[in-house]
Amino acid sequence: MAIWRQWLRPAVIAAMLGCTGLGCMTNPPFPLVVPIQPWVAERMEDKYQHPNDSRTPIMPPLRDGFPAPICEDPPTELEVIRAMPRMTRGVPYVYEEHRDDIEIVPEKLVDKIDPPRFFPLVGPAQLHHCHWKCTIYYKETVISSYPFPCKIVKDRVQVVYIDKDHLHLWVGNKPESQAAVARDLGGY
Repeated sequence: MAIWRQWLRPAVIAAMLGCTGLGCMTNPPFPLVVPIQPWVAERMEDKYQHPNDSRTPIMPPLRDGFPAPICEDPPTELEVIRAMPRMTRGVPYVYEEHRDDIEIVPEKLVDKIDPPRFFPLVGPAQLHHCHWKCTIYYKETVISSYPFPCKIVKDRVQVVYIDKDHLHLWVGNKPESQAAVARDLGGY
């Protein structure tokens, strides 16, 4: 009986996995279910839905005789909330955490343009630094219904720093070449 168990168990496992003596099949006869954690899908969703978060935009060159551009657009509420640390993952009815009454106050810290230098895959360009400090005021609500119901509401303040740097192409100091490149890139 022990000999049968010794040979029968590996044979059954090999049959379940679709393996034969000549090699394994690429597709098993039944679908394999691979469990993944729920936050894996959230991370992949963030990565593929917002691909431009980590990319630096390339703008037309700065033109002589025109005022230098300034950082006018503060980070959007969506960018600030995505930059905040994630809430703790709770268990429904045991521990749940929420953020309510969110108020965002952006403050510009840095607005400067570096001298031209060479950037790989771009060429000569000027880096325009736009650094923002965003102060977030919100109410943190923690709710628990088990083993006894309770609700805790706290006022919270959090600071997030966001860089919205971008590049301006540099074509030299000739106004004709600057105007030609600006016309080609911007359509004006």
